[in-house]
Amino acid sequence: MQIINEEYNKFFHRQIQLFGEETQKSLLNKKVLIIGCGGLGCSLGIALGSSGIGQIDLVDFDEVSLHNIHRQIAFQTTDVGRKKCEILKELILSRNPYVSVNSHDCDFDTFITTNYKLQTTNYDLIIDATDNLPTRAKIDNFAKSINTPWLYGSVEEFHGHVCLFKDISFDSIFQISNKTPEGIAAPIVMQIASLQANIALRYLCGFSVVSDKLYYCYFDSDGDFSIQKFSL
Repeated sequence: MQIINEEYNKFFHRQIQLFGEETQKSLLNKKVLIIGCGGLGCSLGIALGSSGIGQIDLVDFDEVSLHNIHRQIAFQTTDVGRKKCEILKELILSRNPYVSVNSHDCDFDTFITTNYKLQTTNYDLIIDATDNLPTRAKIDNFAKSINTPWLYGSVEEFHGHVCLFKDISFDSIFQISNKTPEGIAAPIVMQIASLQANIALRYLCGFSVVSDKLYYCYFDSDGDFSIQKFSL
């Protein structure tokens, strides 16, 4: 654990007010894996990277394209062509001097077959920030193989899903296909990522969280926002 000093306490003053210095310090020992550095990954990286988690590992093989930027808040137009995981790593480190960030420029298959085997990291939580069902099924298999919970998130149009998976299998709930999102409003990406980040932070702090329950967040045709909850 890094040495806690007066500057650290000032940096996290509002969180320390919320849940105490000991809980804040405990986050320095937490290690999180975020898979995907697109829309959800950007917002998750910024939110959790500023919360005091000791280590965040990022996995993404993609480069920034112009059509990404409206919903992927870590990137600017000058970043087109650069690696997403490297840019997000730089941003997280620039905002918080008390976090360690590792970027893995590869797809998830390569990460679990090569990169993960070369390290000794035991993750406390795995967070899905991908955009397709097959990869999420692989995340579920990987998470269960290392006995680690994982946090699912998806967005499309003006709605999205979030679920903390512990015991239930992802492919027992979702039919795995190659369907990818179509139109996406930028704010709903941040909203779903915010829900993921809040659940993640509560879990890492040791607070009560609900697992294996699907949250469906959506705007209906009248513009009314609702959250439905489904026990899995």
